[in-house]
Amino acid sequence: MLLARLAQVSREVADTSARSRKTALLADLFRETEPDDVPVVIPYLAGRLPQGRLGVGWKVLGNRVPPAAGPTLTVREVDVLLTGLGKVSGPGSQAERARIVGELMGAATEEEQRFLLGLITGEVRQGALDAVAVEGLAQATGAVAADVRRAVMLAGSLQTVAEALLADGPGALERFRLTVGRPVQPMLAQSAVSVAEAVGRLGGCAVEEKLDGIRVQVHRDGDTVRIHTRTLDDITDRLPEVVAAARELPEERFILDGEVISLDADGRPRSFQETAGRVGSRTDVAKAAREVPVSPVFFDVLSVGGRDLLDLPLTERHAELARLVPEPMRVRRTVVEPGPEGVTEAEDFLADTLARGHEGVMVKGLDAAYSAGRRGASWLKVKPVHTLDLVILAAEWGHGRRTGKLSNLHLGARGPDGGFVMLGKTFKGMTDTMLAWQTERLRELAVSEDGHVVTVRPELVVEIAYDGLQRSTRYPAGVTLRFARVLRYREDKRPEEADTVETLLAAHPEVGP
Repeated sequence: MLLARLAQVSREVADTSARSRKTALLADLFRETEPDDVPVVIPYLAGRLPQGRLGVGWKVLGNRVPPAAGPTLTVREVDVLLTGLGKVSGPGSQAERARIVGELMGAATEEEQRFLLGLITGEVRQGALDAVAVEGLAQATGAVAADVRRAVMLAGSLQTVAEALLADGPGALERFRLTVGRPVQPMLAQSAVSVAEAVGRLGGCAVEEKLDGIRVQVHRDGDTVRIHTRTLDDITDRLPEVVAAARELPEERFILDGEVISLDADGRPRSFQETAGRVGSRTDVAKAAREVPVSPVFFDVLSVGGRDLLDLPLTERHAELARLVPEPMRVRRTVVEPGPEGVTEAEDFLADTLARGHEGVMVKGLDAAYSAGRRGASWLKVKPVHTLDLVILAAEWGHGRRTGKLSNLHLGARGPDGGFVMLGKTFKGMTDTMLAWQTERLRELAVSEDGHVVTVRPELVVEIAYDGLQRSTRYPAGVTLRFARVLRYREDKRPEEADTVETLLAAHPEVGP
């Protein structure tokens, strides 16, 4: 496939807000896509590079070269050049990067140059979200969209499903089954302002402690145990105590969903940073386990003994969980009925959870299936402090004692076009250690610098606490955050998992744009 065709579709998708038109454009593109092009086409549509960060700064990208007269570059040729670019290091690397970028841009048309610059800097904004791509893929191949969506859920990868579909047609979807050892994308939750709202929306429901830990998915097949994060990374070797706990359970084949958390001597949760630091530790794991031991706490089971439980209601899945996992390793919960008494019971449970040092509760519909990879309306999180997962779009150099540090963060939520919409700025809540870390990290992500503002690739997720919203004509969404402050960085989350403007406005109906 020519890069020009992909760049054209990217532009046309960005120029339309109609979902049906986006779907049709992507369907036409997929009909022209060879299976071997999929590993490049799918990431490019999402604005990602398969190679990840390339280490190319604006000094190199700013050296503009005349565009080619006509399109000749294929997507696979571009991928080869960018792979080589990502491997450049050592003395003379700046000149070599400039040479490769010059060769690439010189072979690209003007529209292709714009598209490539957007890809390399993380600024592609065509809005080809995975959900629309799934529908386009179904339309292109004659498959049922729900079947494609489920296959993507079970494969954990749109790219994998797309390759199979384009090569072998709808029958290929039969290959994608829930399999022990192959992680699936976790089910996510929406937000509710209060437990009263959550119970009102769900009726009879389970109310569970919301732990401030690291989400894990634990697979066991005989003596083989694998542990994956919410981003499907394998962290088995870092958590020997979780491996040991999984091997003690009575079944030999299962998939469990839960969190790992570190507790102090009094049984209260340590800070998220301590747990995250322990899970992220790759060296001297035995020492790390002694200093910051973690415990698994499970709240769902997806498979037991070769049986797929995804479509069962929560009540049946929890019965299987209780049979498999002893109570100390299960999340604390209560089941409440709809109505005032149920709300009171849920509020009491929330108060007790906060007193135990946890951050809030999860309220779950009893009849809900497990919607892997989706932010289901049947799971609602309630926290007493408003928080958002946002993406850093830029940062400003600090003053006074923060001179030399990137301090004032520009915060963005996901917009309807797949891009990010700025909601405001904050320099609050940062320790000296955090300032030093974020300065180094953001400089790695920098794509340009204009005076005191450094624009970065939108890759770093930060959890922000805020007191509310207020109307503002300064920002594109028409609102801004009141008293925003940094709680922590969430390197365990992808930018695609950041909160949306739509979700934020829905949670604050009293403040509309």
